[in-house]
Amino acid sequence: MPLPILYSLRNCPYAMRARIAIFKAQQQISLREVVLSNKPTEMLMASAKGTVPVLVLGDELAPSLVIEESLEIMLWALAKNDPDDLLYKRAPSALPNMLKLIAQFDEEFKACLNAYKCAKRYRENNITGCRQACEVYIQNLENRLATTAQQPFIMSAQESLADIALLPFIRQFAKVERQWYLQSPYPKVRQWLNHYLQSAMFTKVMTKHALWLKNSEQKLTGQ
Repeated sequence: MPLPILYSLRNCPYAMRARIAIFKAQQQISLREVVLSNKPTEMLMASAKGTVPVLVLGDELAPSLVIEESLEIMLWALAKNDPDDLLYKRAPSALPNMLKLIAQFDEEFKACLNAYKCAKRYRENNITGCRQACEVYIQNLENRLATTAQQPFIMSAQESLADIALLPFIRQFAKVERQWYLQSPYPKVRQWLNHYLQSAMFTKVMTKHALWLKNSEQKLTGQ
């Protein structure tokens, strides 16, 4: 059986969280690093949407399944193996709450974050307002993280799907106005983010690979 193929882009937050889940689930895949300005024909044949991540299962020419959304890839990987119980299987009612929070950040926070990044890039005069729109969601995380005394995670004292799904987007937020962020009133968010950015896991999933060429697969293996 051929390995699943993941079309990925190193710094794309959606591809990043798919790779993190695959790593956490200890799944082995064939990683194809691409650039969206020169999309491989094979990727477009699998998924006409033309964005990453895309996971192709089975025979590449006649795949048994193509998963085109990052969250669905995460759920696929963790359904295969979830050694850290990121899906909180011990508490079945928790997963809907995680998915609701992730959807809020994907649909609402991401729009605010895009506006914030654009305001910084183009030196617009509304950057403070754009940042404050993001801060509504960052304060939500700060409040959640503050409820746990030790190493806190978003849902509880235990890491969850929500942590690894939101991580790439909070990382982007932290980079927009770096000096402001370092002095911002969100110490728990900074601690949480640093826990990930300084981890061996993050180093592994952010390894820089050469662009994919035919017959030059890279393999990504979990813990």
